[in-house]
Amino acid sequence: MATTVLAIFALVYLGMLLGGLPFLQLDRTGVALLGAIALVALGALTPEEAARAVHLPTLLLLFSFMVISAQMRLGGFYTRVTLALAESRLSPPALLAALIAAVGALSAVFSNDVICLAIAPVLADACLARRLDPVPYLLGLACAANVGSAATLIGNPQNMLIGQALELSFAGYFLEAITPVAMGLAATWGVIAWRASGRWRSVLEDAPPERRHEYAVYDRWQTSKGLAIAGALIGVFLLTDLPREVAALGGAGLLLMSRKMHSRKMLGLVDWELLVLFIGLFVVNHALERTGLAAQAMDWLAGAHAPLSEPGPLFVATLVLSNLVSNVPAVMLLLPAATEPFSGPLLALVSTLAGNFLIVGSIANIIVVNAAARRGIAISWRTHARTGIPVALATLLVTAVWFAVRHG
Repeated sequence: MATTVLAIFALVYLGMLLGGLPFLQLDRTGVALLGAIALVALGALTPEEAARAVHLPTLLLLFSFMVISAQMRLGGFYTRVTLALAESRLSPPALLAALIAAVGALSAVFSNDVICLAIAPVLADACLARRLDPVPYLLGLACAANVGSAATLIGNPQNMLIGQALELSFAGYFLEAITPVAMGLAATWGVIAWRASGRWRSVLEDAPPERRHEYAVYDRWQTSKGLAIAGALIGVFLLTDLPREVAALGGAGLLLMSRKMHSRKMLGLVDWELLVLFIGLFVVNHALERTGLAAQAMDWLAGAHAPLSEPGPLFVATLVLSNLVSNVPAVMLLLPAATEPFSGPLLALVSTLAGNFLIVGSIANIIVVNAAARRGIAISWRTHARTGIPVALATLLVTAVWFAVRHG
């Protein structure tokens, strides 16, 4: 049975690497779900054992913030912020700085993927209307969303998992992460501004057609409700010991009780596929752990003088795996090795910042590239890599130095 489990595990993570499996119409979510089903069907786990393998607090927290982000999106908040920035009288470099700062702050609370999904089309249209080349700003959006989301334990799915599974302090993590994140956002601006120097203007002669009718209409009351709930939850996380998933569920429930915004619209914006991906990977990883093979691999690394309980090996392992199989699967693999006080923050920061290397390294990158393509703006993998690689290297270097200073 151990051989069967290992084979299924290897196939699932091959699917994570390739984005699917050859000859089958499966994406990463489908591969993870199929792997979990196979383990139960073959008797490696009973249905009850598979259910217990799922870390429910993480799923509840993730779901709750998806609902809160849906409220903000339907209320037109992200559109309002983007247009306010784009229509300001800031110079192109200053506009990029303001965009990076705003996106970084929003991503720390409302999730990087949601921020990119809501802002990218509006930003692209606004840049073209101002005769600005939209590519530096769209790359700034993607990179800043990734970097900014590393600042908190609710900024992205992998951070939620790390915070919940390791029971990290919300305030403690923020104090650990805010310095490298702030320096990383500054480095992001520096890299993109340097690359765009002298080439800020669009080559298009005609302004694009007006598209504002496609955007969510700003609703002050709905936006205020979402901001109030989000602010209250941040306060609860910082000042109380109430379980984060319980508080977040309560906030999501309050937002669902609306006289104007139908729950069908709210729940329609929940990323159910991501939740299913988490469930499938929880089951697959648990089955591997039960065989003892994962523990043997960690012992082998320790014997090879690369113990994952040390900052250096964990940093390298997180960086490599995040680019091979994506950050959420990488974090799930490495969580059992996160046994030291520094492990959780390092795992969260490195897995998130590594997402800027390539387009496929982060869902946020893919969202921005696809949104640009729908506007006729081409961002090739080479174009992204010329910015993403130096941004990733700069932010990871800052993080490495910070951890070396903090933890020796």
